[in-house]
Parts: sequence; structure tokens; C-alpha cells
Amino acid sequence: MATSKIKKGDMVKVIAGKDKGREGKVTSVVKGGKLIIEGINQVTKHAKPSQANPQGGIVQQSAPIDASNVMYVSKGKVSRVGFKIEGGKKVRYAKATGEVID
Repeated sequence: MATSKIKKGDMVKVIAGKDKGREGKVTSVVKGGKLIIEGINQVTKHAKPSQANPQGGIVQQSAPIDASNVMYVSKGKVSRVGFKIEGGKKVRYAKATGEVID
């Protein structure tokens, strides 16, 4: 699989779906090109009582959202992400600002 353009810890903005226009931080990257973003795509889950959660009940949690529905946020602007070779190393950069991400 190709290198993912969005990684854990990146700030992203949702560009499609029920949470369109909202921003959040990527908490994890899931197989299949999906991301879990804190506070975005909240779903209700019925949790069975367990050792960790003895009460059980209804729990709100973030569900995965497809990477194609988000854009990287760089200096307050949404941007596509590209790759370039800098100093013999492949780095990600924001195309709108030209800023090197990592």
C-alpha cells in the first residue's frame, strides 16, 4: 500500500459528510484508508458490563471516517499534501503553504 498522506497527530478538516466543516486531531489510522479523529463522527455504542466498565450502558465514541473526506490543515488553511525529496530524505509538505510537515 502507498504511503498515507495523513498521519496520527495531524490536524484535519472534514470536507464531506455529517461533520463537514469541523476540525480535529487524528488519533489513529485504521487499515483501509480510514482515520479516527477525536470528536468527529461520534456514534452511540451499547456497552456490556465488563471489568473495565462494570456499569455498562450507552457510550459515545468516534467511528472511522474515510481519508478522502478530510484535508490537512496547515497554518489555518486546508491543503493537499505532497511528497518531495529534501536533503536526500522524502518529506511531506503542505501544497497550499509550501511548509514541510515532517
